[in-house]
Amino acid sequence: MKKRWRIILVLVVLGLVLLVWYLTRPDVARFTTDQLSGRVPAEAALNDPRPETVPTVNIAKISGWPDGEKPVAAPGLTVRRFADDLDHPRSMLVLPNGDVLVAETNKAPSDTSGITGWIMSRLMAKAGAGVPSANRITLLRDVDGDGAADLKLPYITGLNSPFGMALVGDTLYVANTDAILAFPYVAGETKVTAKGRRVVGLPAKAPNYHWTKNLLASSDGSKLYVTVGSNSNYGEGGVENEKCIWEKGFPPVFCRAAVLEVDVATGKWRPYASGMRNPVGIAWLPGTDNMWVVVNERDQLGSDLVPDYLTDVVEGDFYGWPWYYWGGYFDKRISDEAPSDMRQYTKRPAYGLGSHVAPLGLTFAQGARLGDRWTNGAFIALHGSWNREPAAGYKVVFVKFGANGRPAEAKPVDVLTGFLGDKGGEAHGRPTDVKIAKDGSLLVTDDVSNIVWRVSAAAAK
Repeated sequence: MKKRWRIILVLVVLGLVLLVWYLTRPDVARFTTDQLSGRVPAEAALNDPRPETVPTVNIAKISGWPDGEKPVAAPGLTVRRFADDLDHPRSMLVLPNGDVLVAETNKAPSDTSGITGWIMSRLMAKAGAGVPSANRITLLRDVDGDGAADLKLPYITGLNSPFGMALVGDTLYVANTDAILAFPYVAGETKVTAKGRRVVGLPAKAPNYHWTKNLLASSDGSKLYVTVGSNSNYGEGGVENEKCIWEKGFPPVFCRAAVLEVDVATGKWRPYASGMRNPVGIAWLPGTDNMWVVVNERDQLGSDLVPDYLTDVVEGDFYGWPWYYWGGYFDKRISDEAPSDMRQYTKRPAYGLGSHVAPLGLTFAQGARLGDRWTNGAFIALHGSWNREPAAGYKVVFVKFGANGRPAEAKPVDVLTGFLGDKGGEAHGRPTDVKIAKDGSLLVTDDVSNIVWRVSAAAAK
């Protein structure tokens, strides 16, 4: 009898081990990043979601840049340090006089109790993101014009996970994670001492899953456009947690996974476009009022889904999240029923960037002096995957645009690589934002190595 029970116990334990292995085994990509990028990603991948109870975890451990090493620039370009010894630099703003503002920031501390919280804190630490937020904006100035910042000074302090910045006349707007503040701006000054004026509060309800809030000002300065990421992966907490009351007497609307429009004069906001899981980089196509964003799509549908993307945004657009992805593919995990007519109004993204590459920074090539190859297009910082096998992203790419003001058929072109180690298990850094400097070079923040890189034409250096 005892022998029988021992056999049963062994079989039960073996069954549990096999079940745990099955639920936690990594999902290996069946398509390359190239196949999942461009105007038409592989349809076979879009039709093959592989839901994961436990996500594939493949985080590159941050090793930093050894002395004398740096990223690899594309042929005809060169790269050097513009500034270093920063504190988790994320977004940038280039001022009219050439000064560069950089937000040294991170997500505010959140609940790390329980197993889930402990696991997440460990993963974030391995990825180089488990550091406190410096909550400041720092000014970088290249005094002697040699391509490196000589001055590095605290410009605004005491903020709350700041990210987006926009200059309109003599007013500098800063988007904290929970509010937009306005500060007086004086050209050439190296510190702002005035207290910021609150323009409007922003959605930041716990857990504030996607905390970054980016900013873009309208051409006349009367409106600010704010990117607000979702408060979940795929709406698993219920879509009501993604909504806010925007006007008394009206039902709640999506204020997360959206771009909001803020009237600067009144401080009132309204939904501008929605259905984008985590829009971060935002910019106007030069010479137009056409808004473009880069969006981080949902996780746990396997290593091949869903492609992150670059797309144009028009007032009233809906891009599908949480119910649909890539123009109408249904995510069967969603428990909240989709409105009956929602699918037909779901807009397809303009250009795929690959799955889980995490696009954060976006800037167009206007003003760049990098050579003819790097004109009429967009530079995009791909922060890099944490849940894809093999890893993807960890580089800066260029998307060529055609004469029609839309992405060409070509695949993204590498501008700056070498952030990810050869074996994929470690990373020297992670590109985060991109901006064109006044001298035409391309600036790239590397948040985990605390560096701003400067890319220039090889002849210019």
